Amino acid sequence: MSEPSVSPAGIPAVALDPIASRPAQRARQILSDYAQLTKPKVQSLLLLTTIATMYIAGDPSVGLVALTCLGGYLSAGGAGAVNHWFDMDIDAQMARTANRPIPAGRVRPAAALAFGCVLAALSLLELSLTVNVLAALLSFSGFVGYVLVYTVWLKRRTPQNIVIGGAAGAVPPLVGWAAVTGSVGGTAVLLFFIVFFWTPPHFWALSLLMKGEYEKVGVPMMPVARGETETRRQILLYTALLYAVTQLPFCAGGFGLVYLSASLLLGIGFLWGALRLYRARPEHTRSYALRLYLYSLAYLALLFAAMVLDAKL
Repeated sequence: MSEPSVSPAGIPAVALDPIASRPAQRARQILSDYAQLTKPKVQSLLLLTTIATMYIAGDPSVGLVALTCLGGYLSAGGAGAVNHWFDMDIDAQMARTANRPIPAGRVRPAAALAFGCVLAALSLLELSLTVNVLAALLSFSGFVGYVLVYTVWLKRRTPQNIVIGGAAGAVPPLVGWAAVTGSVGGTAVLLFFIVFFWTPPHFWALSLLMKGEYEKVGVPMMPVARGETETRRQILLYTALLYAVTQLPFCAGGFGLVYLSASLLLGIGFLWGALRLYRARPEHTRSYALRLYLYSLAYLALLFAAMVLDAKL
């Protein structure tokens, strides 16, 4: 029997057969599409704040951290999938989102909706059985807030959508604290408000970059409804509020000098970026908005890392 032919790279010829590889490619595409429905990039920051808060609250086991993160991912992923389903009409019209699984025709709308609801139910069950009921209910409140309050009620009705609806994204610190302590303490509430006030300048910086897309589909994001000048003013205002709120944990005795130093330095950097954006000429708005958006991502990660460091020292 002759040996199978191989490619120049040493791969058997059968592996190069497009017909033979189609089932595997199809399976990978399906997994990729359903993973995309859960918005994994957004999830990374949510999980970071959850994990950081758990180590601020105490010394959780690796197993508890993993189970809490699993439940949090299922809940937020379910919310993301339902958001994909509800926004499929406007997603199909925007270049940034047209290739998402539903508007691209790779996932049926009903399947995406069912997937999101199942993930939310699994999260509620998993957290209730393996962590505690309070953490489960708090996580589910984030799902309800993102789906019903932000996506369905506010997003297409008011430029304040991200301010009110952004509370859903601030729930993970409450979940993390409840997972470790079984309650919600004052420090956890302060962490909630830090993420709450961080969300508007973070998201509005991004919305300045996407103004044309939102305008095209009639979504009243701040730059569309109020204009770029007012958006930049609001970004500066909320950044100043964020700076003030981040000092409260130190003032309340929850953290020490390590956190205070980090919050001051990171806050000054955020304020400087917001001020530069506010004073920028119109032709430089996108450039400064992009810088501020990227800085805001690093800001939140570094601020919570400083909290963990302070708590452990």
